[in-house]
Amino acid sequence: MPVLGVIPARLGSTRLARKPLQLLGGVPLVVRVLERVHAIRVADEVIVATDAPDIQQAVERAGGRAVLTAASHQSGTDRVAEVARRPDCRRFDVVLNVQGDEPFVSAEAALGAVGRVEQGDQVGTAAVALAEDRAGDPNRVKVVFDGRGRAWYFSRARIPHPGNPEAHPGYWQHVGIYAYRPAALQRWAEAPQSVLERAERLEQLRALELGLSIGVAAVEGEAVAGIDTADDLARAETAWHTLALGEGRQ
Repeated sequence: MPVLGVIPARLGSTRLARKPLQLLGGVPLVVRVLERVHAIRVADEVIVATDAPDIQQAVERAGGRAVLTAASHQSGTDRVAEVARRPDCRRFDVVLNVQGDEPFVSAEAALGAVGRVEQGDQVGTAAVALAEDRAGDPNRVKVVFDGRGRAWYFSRARIPHPGNPEAHPGYWQHVGIYAYRPAALQRWAEAPQSVLERAERLEQLRALELGLSIGVAAVEGEAVAGIDTADDLARAETAWHTLALGEGRQ
């Protein structure tokens, strides 16, 4: 199945000004994400979807492809859906959404999400095992899925409830990466916000309420947090140079 990778990147950010253009290892953050997606080799083509000419120019200077999308989009999903509707993008059977602030996105998560769609799910995503002492953190989104790996529910709360510790199956943290069948993506993007989505502030609940099947790839490792603040960027810079030294890059 041909796969289209889309990286939504919005210039406006309340916590980190001009975030996609902040430098990581001397290169704009959005370009680092683009490099990472290319390195994973999960997509046949990768496009940055942005609302800002400055981001488009930065990507194109680095040899990548970027397209300008509507400034009115409320989410990255909406921006990805617009790109997938383009006539030159309709040949792809799978659309992969990689957030524009995750330069260390897991290869296993990306490949796992795409694999779930290739196996028949309308939407694919990923999850990693979560330690019990972290399960109460509302910033770590939990997911419960069935024996076939299909999501039942996502929540900021501790799910499943630890009512019987001896029978508890453990916790899984959702990794915020998505692959979609194009029709499922458009249905998701065109639907209004759902009741559960507004309650939990989790847009994937809209997909579940629409009846879309979300396959969850259980992968090893830890969920990689995105870059939202200056402190996050500083930690990412340290991690980047550590990786660069390990790989012999200058």
